Amino acid sequence: MTQPMSADLVIVGAGPVGLFGAYYAGVRGMSTILIDTLDEPGGQVSAMFPEKAIYDVAGFPAIKGRDLVDQLLAQAAPFNPTYVLGEQATHLNRSGDEYLIATASGTIVHCRAVLITGGVGTFTPRQMPAGDDYHGRGLAYFVPDPAEYVGRNVVVVGGGDSAVDWVLMLEPIAASVTIVHRRVDFRAHGHSVQQMGETTARVITNAEISAVRGDPHVAEVEVHNKVSDEREWIPCDRLVAALGFTVNLGPLLQWGLTIDKRSIVTDSTGATNLPGVFAAGDIVEYPGKVKLIATGFGEVATAVNNAFVYLNPGRSAFPGHLSENPPEAVLAAAEANHASAVAS
Repeated sequence: MTQPMSADLVIVGAGPVGLFGAYYAGVRGMSTILIDTLDEPGGQVSAMFPEKAIYDVAGFPAIKGRDLVDQLLAQAAPFNPTYVLGEQATHLNRSGDEYLIATASGTIVHCRAVLITGGVGTFTPRQMPAGDDYHGRGLAYFVPDPAEYVGRNVVVVGGGDSAVDWVLMLEPIAASVTIVHRRVDFRAHGHSVQQMGETTARVITNAEISAVRGDPHVAEVEVHNKVSDEREWIPCDRLVAALGFTVNLGPLLQWGLTIDKRSIVTDSTGATNLPGVFAAGDIVEYPGKVKLIATGFGEVATAVNNAFVYLNPGRSAFPGHLSENPPEAVLAAAEANHASAVAS
């Protein structure tokens, strides 16, 4: 067991929303510790979509997931947040005016306020009805490194944003790309579906993968058309199952939080039903909630500034106009980044 740690604010979840929260906590002078079950910061973006372009972050027409995480880390870096990675926060206990958080590996953290930004909790890929035993032998559930797909015959299964985005990302570099979806209509964004239709990717709808064969790696898949009942074997040495994920809030369910449909209920300040515990991002639910990364950034800024008021009664939640009076650390980091950019 490591020595106990302490901070003003503990952020449970080191995804993009949590990282932006660490920045704003630093702006308000709060020390911060971030805890995440993954071994690197960035949450699902780093784990599953590091090379995928993200189009709905203000100010960036498009930015790769990995680059967004790097920028967020750099933004928070002047305030020296502490990262506790590869550890799951399992217990939350209140003692007097502080909280104690314990991780599964025995790390103990004391804090005065808590901010939960853990995305959707832990996530497990939904398995394919056929061929799941090929996982690691040509079958994958996400695409962290597109270089592995160069010159390959790729089959993507699914009809959501991830499936279509991976088709768009892989089609220029793969030998062939086929997408198989069990319905006619795609759940993905309409513009992305339109873009996919303008590529060389083969689109097969009303169909599913009924069999996979190859030894030891995937070599071809059988596509079963559910309308005509026809079956076709097509070449495939990389199979991507983008069928979504099942989510589990895990230990958070035992923390006494008000939960609605696997989400934490908050008010407009980001506060939960527990004093001093706030939440932001996809893990949050309230009337009118829209689960977008842009929404999470706004929520976490609100939550952190209201956590500041919780810790400093009588102070304002408004941090001031940072463009007019930015913290010295932010100025120094910006100047260093500018100098580096000019030099390069």
